[in-house]
Order: sequence, then C-alpha cells, then structure tokens
Amino acid sequence: MENFVHFLFGIFGNATALFLFLAPLITFKRIISHKSTEQFSGIPYVMTLLNCLLSAWYGLPFVSPNNILVSTINGTGAAIELVYVLAFIVYAPRKEKGKMLGLLAFVLGVFSAVALVSVFALHGKSRKLLCGFASVIFSIIMYASPLSIMRTVIRTKSVEFMPFFLSLFVFLCGTSWFVFGLLGRDPFVFVNNGFGCGLGAVQLLLYFIYRGNNGEAKKPTREESLEMGLPKIHHREDQSTANGAHQGHH
Repeated sequence: MENFVHFLFGIFGNATALFLFLAPLITFKRIISHKSTEQFSGIPYVMTLLNCLLSAWYGLPFVSPNNILVSTINGTGAAIELVYVLAFIVYAPRKEKGKMLGLLAFVLGVFSAVALVSVFALHGKSRKLLCGFASVIFSIIMYASPLSIMRTVIRTKSVEFMPFFLSLFVFLCGTSWFVFGLLGRDPFVFVNNGFGCGLGAVQLLLYFIYRGNNGEAKKPTREESLEMGLPKIHHREDQSTANGAHQGHH
C-alpha cells in the first residue's frame, strides 16, 4: 500500500511539475512574435535547466533506486528548458547573447563534471551523496526565484505580479515531491521540495492577503506575470527592486 501511495504522489508530482515547466510558454510566444527578449531575464531558464539535468541524473537507478519518476519529469523538464534557453539566445541582444551562452556553458560544465565524477570516481552511497547534494542545492535555487515577486507583492500590495494558479502549482508540486521523498525516505527529495512547499504556501497566503487590492504600481502584462522566474518590470524603480532578489535559477 505504501509503495502504491509513493507511486501516486510521484505521478501527481510529474503532472504539477509539467505545468510549471510549461507556464513560460506565453512569455516565449511574445518573445518570438516580437523577435525580441525585451526586458525579460533568461537566467531562471538556464538555472532550471541545470536543476532538471542534475535531478534527472540523481533519479536514475544506478544513482538512487526507486526514483525513476524523478528522472522522467526532470528529463522532460530539461528538454523544455533547453528549448526556452535556445529561443532566448536567438532573440536576445548581442550583449545578452554572450552572457546566456556563458551561463549555458557553465550549466553544461557543472552537469558534465557531476555526471563524470559520479560514474568514474564514485560508487554506491558516495555516488548518491554527490548527486543528491548537487540536485538539492540547485533545486532550492530554482524554487527561490519567485522571492523577488513576493517582495514586489508586499511592496505594492498587489497580486498582479503573482498569478494565483502559478503559486498554487508551486505549492502542489512542492507538496507532492515532499511527500514522495518522505515515503521513499529520501532527504535529497524531501528537503528541497519541503522548501518549495513552504514557499508556495507563503505565496498563497500573500495572495489571499492582498487579492482585494489593486496596488498603486504599474500593472505588468500577462506575459510578465507568468514568467516563472523574474519578470523584469519596464520602469526603472520596479526593475531595480526585483533584480535585488534574483536567483543565481522553480
């Protein structure tokens, strides 16, 4: 029975995580139609790509048993994020292109190093520890990316910056994988997702506190609101505030 419940939460985690990975599609529809990345930041997508690669590697049977569902969704997520990153590079201005290519090289370098060391230098428990710690660190960074949006919500007393359904799925995704990790007695799954669950709960709390307020700040477009990481707002005051809490990418 416990194995069935464990599997069930893994399936639910796959579904909610897929929604999170697909949420930025509306942003990229705008980028492609305008043939410009405008004021959007590409960093969240590169960092999420690294998180997905490391988590997918960690879930493989020769690294950690009974975590294949972690690999399936993160492998899918890595493919989706790679498309986002490449699209961003194509439409970014020259200076941003160089920065994004450098970050992409860093991501692939970190992943390759972890993968190669774990295969050729480590075995058994030590292999699981290295891959587990790497995936936890970058998973927490991914989940932490909406902190800037939460700060903006508190400052402007407006939830226009933080769509309800995105916050809900951050909470549901974090909760699903948190329970999955607990049932599988795997701290490398439940620690980071426990953080994501808590962060999602705080976002929902903020939503219910400020949902009746329109706030005084300029309202962002729907595309800016739906960006998973940092929506850089077009006027200077909001942009500098939001940038302060940017991660590094969730």
